This record gives sequence, C-alpha cells and structure tokens, in this order.
Amino acid sequence: MKKIIVFMIFGLLMACGADQPAIPDSLPDRYVSLETEQGRLYRNHIQPVLDKRCIVCHGCYDAPCQANLTSAQGIDRGANKQVIYNGTRLTADPLTRLFEDAHSLREWREKNFYPLLNEDPEKDPLQGSLVYQMLKLKSNNPLDTIVEHNERLSTELFDFSLNPENICPDIDQFEEYAESHPHWGMPYGLPSLEQSELKLLEDWLQMGAPLAGLPGLDAIYLDQISIWEAFLNGSTAKQRLVARYIYEHLFLGHLYFDDLETNNNKIQAYFKIVRSRTPPGEPISIISTRRPYDDPKVDRVFYRLQRVTSSIVAKSHLPYALDNKRLQRFKALFFETPYSVKKLPEYNPELASNPFETFTDIPANIRYRFMLEHAKFTINGFIKGAVCRGQVALNVINDHFWVFFVNPDQEVLAGIDRFLNKHSKQLKIPPERESNASIISHWTEYSDLQATYLKEKSARLNELLEERNSGFNLDWVWDGDGHNLNAALTVFRHFDSATVVEGLVGQSPKTAWLIDYPILERIHYLLVAGYDVYGNVGHQFSTRLYMDFLRMESEFNFLALLPGETRTALREHWYRGAKDRVKQYVYGHAQLSVEPEIAYPDDQPAQQYLYDQLQQKLSKVLSNRYELHSDPVPEQHRRILQKLHGFQGASASILPEMGLLTVVDQHHQSRVYTILRNSAHTHITSLLFEQNNRVPDEDYVTVLPGFVGAYPDALWQVESGSLQDFVMQASRLKNEDDYDQLMNKYGIRRSHTQFWQFSDRLHEDFQLSDPVEYGSLDYNRLENR
Repeated sequence: MKKIIVFMIFGLLMACGADQPAIPDSLPDRYVSLETEQGRLYRNHIQPVLDKRCIVCHGCYDAPCQANLTSAQGIDRGANKQVIYNGTRLTADPLTRLFEDAHSLREWREKNFYPLLNEDPEKDPLQGSLVYQMLKLKSNNPLDTIVEHNERLSTELFDFSLNPENICPDIDQFEEYAESHPHWGMPYGLPSLEQSELKLLEDWLQMGAPLAGLPGLDAIYLDQISIWEAFLNGSTAKQRLVARYIYEHLFLGHLYFDDLETNNNKIQAYFKIVRSRTPPGEPISIISTRRPYDDPKVDRVFYRLQRVTSSIVAKSHLPYALDNKRLQRFKALFFETPYSVKKLPEYNPELASNPFETFTDIPANIRYRFMLEHAKFTINGFIKGAVCRGQVALNVINDHFWVFFVNPDQEVLAGIDRFLNKHSKQLKIPPERESNASIISHWTEYSDLQATYLKEKSARLNELLEERNSGFNLDWVWDGDGHNLNAALTVFRHFDSATVVEGLVGQSPKTAWLIDYPILERIHYLLVAGYDVYGNVGHQFSTRLYMDFLRMESEFNFLALLPGETRTALREHWYRGAKDRVKQYVYGHAQLSVEPEIAYPDDQPAQQYLYDQLQQKLSKVLSNRYELHSDPVPEQHRRILQKLHGFQGASASILPEMGLLTVVDQHHQSRVYTILRNSAHTHITSLLFEQNNRVPDEDYVTVLPGFVGAYPDALWQVESGSLQDFVMQASRLKNEDDYDQLMNKYGIRRSHTQFWQFSDRLHEDFQLSDPVEYGSLDYNRLENR
C-alpha cells in the first residue's frame, strides 16, 4: 500500500502545467451554413479526411492533448495540456467534456483550451494554425527519410509507450517543439497524408477553416423523437421515476431508430438521452453534471433525444436500437405490473449513488429484467465508458471469461425486494464519496459492508434451499427466454481495453461469472454511472478495489453450481499466489451448505462438464458469429486458422494482445480475422505490477472472424495462398527476432508506404461487415515491433 501511494504522489509531483495566455477580446466565428460552398466543403471533404487520418488517434478522452477532431466543435475547441487519464491527482480535475461542459469558444478558452486553428487576425491563416504547422512538420520530415519501408521506427526518436511524455505546444511554442522533435509532426509516428489531402486541408485553412453542422433530419426522424420524448416525459410520479431509471442506465448509449435505418452500410443518425431544462418542442438546454444522478438543480428534469454530431469511434461506441417493439416492451415492463410511487427520491449523493434505495419503488425484478434484456449493452458500459482506458481500471478482470446471468424467474427470488430493502445500506458503493475520496480512510467501511452482505446473502440462500430441499441447478441460469442473445456473453481483455461479444466464444475459459441483479446494478453504478474519469486517485483506487469484490462474488455464484470439492480446488487455482485474506474475503464470508442438483460424471472434469451443459441449455440463443465454423468463413481459411486458434504456451505470449489479419483472395476480395492473445495470470488481485503475476506458459490464442476490439496492436495482410505460411510462422515464434521476421513478411507497420491505403480498406471492411458496431479504430496502441 505504501508503495502505491508513493508512486501516485510521485506522478503528481512530476506533472506540470503552463501559463494560460490572455484570451483576446474577439474570437472568430467559423460556422457557416451547410448550404454554402464553404459549408459543403467542410462537411463533404474536410471532416472525412480528418475521420480517415486524424481521429484514429484524436477521437475521445484519451486523445493526445485532448485534441478531439471528431466534430466541428472539437476542432474549434482546440487542445489542452491537462491529462485526463491521470492516476496520480489528489483532487478531482475540472470537467472538460465536449458538448457538455462548455458551449462557446470563449468558455473553452476560459477552461485553458488553446486553438488549433488561427485566431490572430494579424497572422497569415496558415502560419497561425497549429494544425497546419503539425502537418507541414511531418511533410518536411516524412518517415521514409529516416526508415526503410515497413521497418521499425527508432525508439530514440519516437515514444510509443502507453503513457508517453505529454508535450502539447501551442502555436507560440511550436518553433521550439519543431526544433526539439523534428519528426513529431502529424500524424505522429505514421506516414504523411497524401499530397491531395494536404492541399485540400491547406486550402481550407487558408480560407479561415469554415465549419458547418450536420444536415437536418427528415421528418420521419423527428416523429420518432417526439414519440420517445413523450414516453420519457410523462407527468406522474411513476412515469418520472421510470424515466430517471432509464436515463441513468442508457445515458452513454448511441441510440438509433432501427426501423428507419434502411441503408445497410451505415447508420444515418445516432442520438443520446440527455437531461434538459426545457421540455420537448423547445431547444435542448443540457443540464451538465459530473454524474447522471447528480442534482440537476431544477424543479423538473426533461429527458430529451439529442443528435450525436461527432464521428463515431469504435472504442466509445455503444449502439442501442430504439423501435416500436422496444417501446412496447418498456411500457409493458414498467407499467403493467402494479406498484405505486408516492414520492420522487432526492438527488443527494448518498441516496442517488445507491440504486437499491433510489429506485426501491420499482420492483427489483423489473429493474433486473430491464438491464438483463440488453445485458451486452449493460456490461459494455464499463468496457467502453470512460473507465475503459487504463490498465488499472481493467486489470480487475481476466483476459477471457464467459458471463451468465441468474434466472429472473426463479421462484426463490420472489422475496428479493424485501431482502434488498433490508440490506440496501450494505450495498453502498464508493461513488457516494464523489470525486475527491480519501485513498484508504473509507475503505474499511465498504469492506465491512460487503462482508456483512455476503454473510446475509449466503444465509438466506441456504435457508431457501433447505426449505425446498433442493440445491442449485441449471434452472438458476437465465436461458434468454429462448430467444435473447444476451443470455451468454464473452469478455476479452486486451491489457488496457476490452471487448464484449454475444455467445460463448473461444476456448473454455479459466473462469466464468454468474451475475445476479445486485451485482449487475452495482457494476453499473460503480463503473459507469458513478465513475468519474476526472476524479482523484482515491476515487479511482476505491473503485478498482470494490470491483474486486464484484468479480469474486460473480465467480462465487458460478462456483455454486459445482460440487463442493471442485469449488475449493478451482478457487485455489484461480487465486494462486494471492494472499489468504484475499481468497477468504468472498469465499470465507459466503458459504453454501447445499450441494448442487447436477449429476456430475466421474470421468470428466466438473468445470468442463458444466460448460458443456450450459452450452446445451443455451443452444437456442448462442450466437456463432465469432466462431471459425460459422458459415461465412471459407473452409480453407477455417482449416488453416484452426491450427492457430487454441495455440498455447510461451510462444503465444510473443504475439500482441490484439491483431487484425486481412486475408486477400485471388479476386482481391478480403476477409478480416481478429487474433487475440489471452494473457494468463496466477491471480488478478494486484492493483499494480500485474506483470509479476503473469504465467506466459499458459497464454493461448483465440482467432475470430471479424473485428473484436478497437485498439489493434498489430496489422497483418496475407494473400490467401500464403495463409498457411503465416499461421506456421505465428505458431513457431520463439523470440522477438522471429516476430520481427513475421512482421517483415506480413506486417503493416507504422512505416509501411501503403499504410493509409490499407487502413482505408480495413475500415471499409469493418463498416460493410458490421455497420451497427462500426466506428473508427484507434491506432494509439500500434506496436513498434
């Protein structure tokens, strides 16, 4: 613990800022009508170039220097030296969320954002533009002057580490920056833009960089918005409480009207649910707060659908379909069951951060059903939300595991409302301390509350099972009602990012989770609704530690389906090397006295038998989209790639966490496969220094058709006739020299002369294969190997 605190304080002391220049009296207004020639130039030509060349690194919270180029507003806003993903700050940082925390150029300048575009009328538009100077610097010092085609870049010239030095010059500091780092022009560590693209941007910047919004929505979209806003803004206490619950669970979603999207290659419009001071029919006036449940400080909140005006990036894309079927389901779920809401809950942090108290009037089974029926979206919230970027946030989960859910129709769960009401205080979570939490002073409180809850939970389960003279069986696992693909999910972690997919994908994993309603709800309020990426080290530290509890409790639920002796053996295997107090925390407080009602054979490992039984039970709802044996995968590809799929051992550890392989056939048609290295650990209870718990000999490879992951570490391209050779080389890696040879022959390194052409085709394949999940990939993790 002392080492962790010293490390964080040291990082804080190393951080430095710069004096903010005076804000000029007059700031430019670059916005023009989309109907003008300049407006069409920006929308039809400039933003598409930025989407293809820039937002692959500058697309979200983790964009270098906060330069988010996915929208006109982000370009106009500029850059900021503040590092968002900073695990060392002792106090929470000011909020700088695009579209939320400021709405004018002057407001952004007051928040220490400096311009990327020229704002000095005395300067030439190009000379005063940081964008132009960065592009020109790269054009004057292209990669091919310092490295041969597809060779590794010099580690002395470039820093591709996870947390590189944050050098963010403004236009007045650019000359010094260029002298010190002549090869750090944009795109950083990648080839220059094509001359036609540079000329296009140069002409645009020369004319003052005009910006324009999106074209207006068709009337049919406006009709759907009206229907949904009417549903979300009913006047009764029940309607208002339900709307608050829906908003607090969907606020991160990119909503789209499934019935209207007839273009199969691209979703035309995405929306977000926002809190507004103004009712439907009036312009939206966003209520901006740190968390979706913070006090809005208005008498009445209105929930509105606001169009997403930024380009979509895969790492933060959470698509959620709205259609008439879903609307009718919401109405049936929340309003056909009789219950009353006499008084709306307050917004004080202690109450609002605890959904078991805030929404106690809505029956727990309804709340669980709501989250369960789109469980992939729910789990993806903590994977793709603000918490997703960072090793410390994600080293709480294994690299590959399956997720199941407790059946909401289990008869023994009938009394869950009484149980949760009785124990709601024990389910408090760290976000109630808001964003400036003490590092350790409150930790004992949450630890004791969780321990008490686990004891009460296991005692109640033992009592119920003994009353019915029964044990756990497969009926405890939700089957998706025979049609819902959310019943079984797979999570792949890629070091500091992760992906959730439907189905039981890949090899049988080391661990699995069985999630019940209290776990699912706490995951959401801990890591999504209650997590503040701008929060201090105490907030982030306590969030990570509490998630340990939820993971272990989910694993314990799964183990409850296994015989007692197997539970103990697996627990010991999953937590090899962990301290006894860690292993005993959940397993010591939660004890089940009843054996499961599943007949396990003597000649097969119990865990694998349980996996087989669950796959059989869920067969109707198991997606095979990411299986090599799925229909779209050519037989020749399947036969060859199967040799790499499941490959295990130290050689596997040489492969990157996540790579994309493009196989091109003789007709120049391509198919993309994701190659994942699942990193093995003795245990994952260490907050830092997880490398000490690695077991490379147990690493294994999973090969999946399509795109799984937003941050590729490596890109490969092979002709179909060379696929056998690629797989053979990849499965025989012994050291870095072997991997270097693989990359020389098949890799698309940062220095590849056709890098951007390959990138364009890769994104085209992504959009064609999965238009709903499609978003720009992020190249910040591309390895220099």
